[in-house]
Amino acid sequence: MMMNHTNQTEDYLLSCYSPSVVGYRYFAVLCGCAVTIIGTVGNLMTILAFVINPHLRTRFNVLIVNLALADLLYCTILQPGLVDSYLHLRWRTGQLCCRILGLLLLLFNSVSIITLCLIAGGRYLMVAKRAVFDRVFSDLGLSLLIISAWALGLASSGPLWHGYVFEPKFCVCTITRTTYHPYSIILLLFYFFVGLGCVGTFYLLIYRHVRIASQGLLRYRFTRRSSRKKPASSAQDTNDSGVESSMANTCSCEMSSQAELAQTIDEINCEKSPQSTHSSAKAESATKSPPDIFTTSPSPTPAPTNAASSSHCTAKGDDKEMKHVTRMCLAVFLGFVFCFVPFLLIHIADEHDRAPQVLYMFFGNLTWLNSCINPVLYAVMNRQFRQAYHVLLTRAAAPFTCLWTWWSSL
Repeated sequence: MMMNHTNQTEDYLLSCYSPSVVGYRYFAVLCGCAVTIIGTVGNLMTILAFVINPHLRTRFNVLIVNLALADLLYCTILQPGLVDSYLHLRWRTGQLCCRILGLLLLLFNSVSIITLCLIAGGRYLMVAKRAVFDRVFSDLGLSLLIISAWALGLASSGPLWHGYVFEPKFCVCTITRTTYHPYSIILLLFYFFVGLGCVGTFYLLIYRHVRIASQGLLRYRFTRRSSRKKPASSAQDTNDSGVESSMANTCSCEMSSQAELAQTIDEINCEKSPQSTHSSAKAESATKSPPDIFTTSPSPTPAPTNAASSSHCTAKGDDKEMKHVTRMCLAVFLGFVFCFVPFLLIHIADEHDRAPQVLYMFFGNLTWLNSCINPVLYAVMNRQFRQAYHVLLTRAAAPFTCLWTWWSSL
């Protein structure tokens, strides 16, 4: 009799059944299955693309792979258990597995947030303080950063071992307001709000740096056009050497600003890897009649036709590139906000549990999407990753294509 009473109590504590969510659970299960499939395939392809393509083995892409690894483990280990709990509206594998899931859930999310901060911070250092970037993001430094990210995530989530319980409102094993109240709240605020603020701040600083560089180019072009319209005076012949020196310095500043702006946009948009930027610039200049606006040259006096074409292409592409940078920064920032902030706000603000359970569940389901949008934001926007994806998909489809060809020939 005592054993039956204990089992009934445990089943009650591990249940999230409510008549108001019976219909909603099928929507949650459908979303969970989609996240499992898309997240697993997308993150696995990201890792394989890094392995098979030597051009993708850059320092920034190591961070992307670390992010993909955390999301892949989330999708393959945790997401099926979350889908099962929604399908049956209860946790079916006991309290121990519930604590393990809660620990891994916080660990993977923590590593994901730390990695996002490292990516944003590294890009800012590469754009604004390259010498610091080279020291911090060396091979040894990058290895230490990745190990530290996992160690920090485990060290911060481990002390909450006895605080991971099944939360019926979210139908998931997690920490609640009543378990380790001060520590858990501080931890959530640190990881999500401080981490979110850091990511947003770094991208805003990158955008500001790009904008200043673009404005410098525009000012130089205006000054140069104005100087060309002024007639040369014979009384100033003695100062020609000083003027030429000044113009050479200004031209050097332009080339420096162009290189800096090119590097900024390439790193933000993930359009080119740092190892292949120089070679791809040469390829583009060989195949296009007007040279690329961001192609730098060691020659201090470029040909007039090249300068005119460069100025024309730069004027045409400034707005487009700036809008691209803005969209990328907003996508990173708003995507992170969209996934986590609603869950955190209702978790912290609704102290008296007045919100309907279906709203709690919906906000919890939004956090699942983070493991799917990260490959889109940090890998799919890279042309080389897209090409690697195409190669992987072609190889995967080759046996089926051969089978179909053989079947059609019968």
